[in-house]
Amino acid sequence: MSIDSDNLLYVAKRLFQALITLLLASVLCFAIVQLAPGDYLDKYINNPQISEDTLNQFREQFGLDQPPIIQYWNWLTQIVTRGNFGYSFENQRSVTDLLWERVPATLLLAISSLILTWAIALPLGILAAVNQNRRVDRTLQVISYTGQGFPSFITALLLLFLAQKTSPLFPVGGMTSIDYPDLSLLGKIGDIAWHMILPTLALSITSFAGLQRLMRGQLLDVLRQDYIQTARAKGLPENRVIYVHALRNAINPLITLLGFEFASLLGGAFIAETFFNWPGLGRLTLEAVRQQDLYLVMASLMMGAVMLILGNLLADLLLKSVDPRIKLENLN
Repeated sequence: MSIDSDNLLYVAKRLFQALITLLLASVLCFAIVQLAPGDYLDKYINNPQISEDTLNQFREQFGLDQPPIIQYWNWLTQIVTRGNFGYSFENQRSVTDLLWERVPATLLLAISSLILTWAIALPLGILAAVNQNRRVDRTLQVISYTGQGFPSFITALLLLFLAQKTSPLFPVGGMTSIDYPDLSLLGKIGDIAWHMILPTLALSITSFAGLQRLMRGQLLDVLRQDYIQTARAKGLPENRVIYVHALRNAINPLITLLGFEFASLLGGAFIAETFFNWPGLGRLTLEAVRQQDLYLVMASLMMGAVMLILGNLLADLLLKSVDPRIKLENLN
């Protein structure tokens, strides 16, 4: 994908808009977090070993004694001036350090699921559309409806049951094995991939089913267009009609959904990471919400917003690359 001056200008414009969007999102997220009753120190109120004076000292140390607007301003100032996203009350560590540890694991899981979903769903959707109302199409529709009928947590439970029945074929705990440090480079890569199988499947099955149906429907709509009938009347090979003329237009709406799907995987990661003990951002955020760990919750929510913005920007650039007729300025 070539990056010309128009593309660079568009990316710069979108990044500027992203900063404003992130600022507004941070205000909204902070307000929602503050609506929750109490704060992180409430769980220690009934502890007889911790005095009221100690609680007040902690509240002052963490900045929880200040009005919410002052807390937000101090947090935002730290980010702008020092790149510091605050301090995790529960983990007694910098939020930035915690995110750097957990985000790669979540991104690895999300990107792997995205690649697997598209690599399977698109060919099957095309196969179903080309064989409309035939046995292959009906079989794939049954698979699609079945996949969409299972919520993510049910899928995760079924995969855990499968792992139990086939033990020790599939690992279900953590990201690596006990002997991971002693493995070679290829051995370490294989070990992580082995642990990724079940959580990746848990994230992919529901998304795959919906994407397959969407690919089928879009391709069928395009195949009914007049210019496709004209191409066939001119004697063009059927494969060229489908894979060159029809598919290019049918795939455009799916690329538009790419950004939303990439961000939604972060939400799905909560379930997969919890069930399979995957050390990612989803589990960390869930614990932060339970503990009312203010700045860790804020940073995690902002990561979701960043993923949505970057996913949509990537989708726009891919859409322009696939269909040169599309003008980036018309995608706003």
